[in-house]
Amino acid sequence: MDDQNKNLILATALSFAVILVWFLAFPPPEPEPAPNAPATVSEPQAGGDVATAPTVADTPAGTPDGVQPPQSDQAAADAPRLELDTPSLTGSISLLGGRIDDLSLKNYHETLDANSKIVRVLTPAGRPSAYYALYGWSPGTGLTGEDVPGADTLWSAEAGAKLTPESPVTLRWDNGKGLTFRREISVDDRYMFTITQTVENRSGAAVTLAPYGILARHGVPENLKKFFILHEGLIAMADGKLTETDYSDMQEYPVNAQWGGPAEITQVEHDGWIGFTDHYWMSTLVPEPGSAFKSVAKYDPRRDIYQTTAMLATQTLADGATAQATTQLFSGAKEWATIREYQKDGVQGFVDSIDWGWFFFLTKPIFWLLHNIEILVGNMGWSIIVLTLIIKAIVFPLAFKSYVSMAKMKELQPQMEKLKEEAGGDRQKMQQGMMELYKKEKVNPASGCLPILIQIPIFFSLYKVIFVTIDLRHAAWFGPFRDLSAPDPTSIINLFGLLPNAGPEPGTLMATIFIGILPLLLGISMWLQQKLNPAPTDPTQQMIFAWMPWVFMFMLGSFASGLVVYWIANNTITFTQQYLIMAKHGKRPDLFDNIKKSFKRNPKPQKK
Repeated sequence: MDDQNKNLILATALSFAVILVWFLAFPPPEPEPAPNAPATVSEPQAGGDVATAPTVADTPAGTPDGVQPPQSDQAAADAPRLELDTPSLTGSISLLGGRIDDLSLKNYHETLDANSKIVRVLTPAGRPSAYYALYGWSPGTGLTGEDVPGADTLWSAEAGAKLTPESPVTLRWDNGKGLTFRREISVDDRYMFTITQTVENRSGAAVTLAPYGILARHGVPENLKKFFILHEGLIAMADGKLTETDYSDMQEYPVNAQWGGPAEITQVEHDGWIGFTDHYWMSTLVPEPGSAFKSVAKYDPRRDIYQTTAMLATQTLADGATAQATTQLFSGAKEWATIREYQKDGVQGFVDSIDWGWFFFLTKPIFWLLHNIEILVGNMGWSIIVLTLIIKAIVFPLAFKSYVSMAKMKELQPQMEKLKEEAGGDRQKMQQGMMELYKKEKVNPASGCLPILIQIPIFFSLYKVIFVTIDLRHAAWFGPFRDLSAPDPTSIINLFGLLPNAGPEPGTLMATIFIGILPLLLGISMWLQQKLNPAPTDPTQQMIFAWMPWVFMFMLGSFASGLVVYWIANNTITFTQQYLIMAKHGKRPDLFDNIKKSFKRNPKPQKK
């Protein structure tokens, strides 16, 4: 077997090995339901120079000294609400605790069906998967728990009956002892809330207290994907350092007595945010840029509640004075363009809330390019093909050098055969002669592997882009290809999309066997690419070479169809480039003859 075929087999085998490891290590994720224990978030109150920590409360009998007893789930359900309506969001705010706890995304449906439910981001306590934000003041010197508003304080609407981008709402609560608390909530036309808390002191004495914001999540999400390529769980930025922590790892935090359970506390000096991220959605507490705060992540094992807290600096408020604190809450879709605008407005590192992965130096520019191509083209499927053309153009100099080297290798075949005859069985002499020949003719026998090697990180980066970014979610191409982030929906069962019925359920054995049209085209494109060169003479290598395209075809059948589109386009362009370059150098591949030979049966050796 000549070195050209050795290189091609090596490159293909290397690519196959990487895909195989990837497929086995990171199989398609399966949703796993999780228990959700209803609970109420409350705050312990105690005297002292520094305000105490907000925490998750237990039942009244088991609460720390001074904790307000939590209200029943029925009381939370019956509490009055203010309607919330924006171009992007719909929901309501509960006056019980002033919680932002009912939030859905108008522009995103749970399935491809336009009549399906819209995606819910936040859910009130007492319902499955409760998830909400609340704000308040922790008491310090001169105050007790009854003197400050808590999770179960019933607020009144002082101004505004409906929250819209044009009309904020203001909540009011008077403790009856000279302190009047107000909370103004405003929202933009996307996903950012601004919460301004004020307290007016007419108590006749100085008081100390600290503003805070809390995100509480009861249990892990029902649709949590346990997939290594995707992070879901705690996400935080502290002075330029990004932290990503799984829910299971939050349970392993060291126990902190002040915070009543496993907790991790970070002192942020000037810029940061903290919250929870899902596959496509995120909720984060965002203190004002430039402000210091205490970032806390904790887990309550008694109630299975995950909690993040942004505790701002303690303030001492003289009699007659007013204190104010402003923070923001992001709760919505992780749209790159939207998040980038918030980052430009001062939310440091907000774009990194999208999980770009290890190859971020490739993933970010690839996504940026794909995003802008899609804006111009208007179709994600064709945009992926255009992106492939651009990537192939960028790496073309390397590919050109590789294919020229392969053509020269063909020219050297007569001289290499002569070296074999002269060397006889002396392999060392043969290798030495070949190295001298390569050096003389300026040929690099390993250059055939370079295009494949450079494609591997690009392939992984594009896979990350397609799987993680919301731009590919429910992105259509044409016909049956309505979601390029999902596997090919076609199959022989629905005549590859010609019939209206659905194909096999993704992830099942039927879907693995009865693959769609895109994986079939992928296998054919790889097979044709092989036929640019004669099959190796060794029977074992010939068999491996013959089966490899079809193994790839079934393995990649469960991958996102957008990625398969990229691979098909890449193979097609590579085939065209290699054919034209080799033909230009006088070694036109004998494609049809190689195809005909692959269908011929090898003659059986005659018995002596």
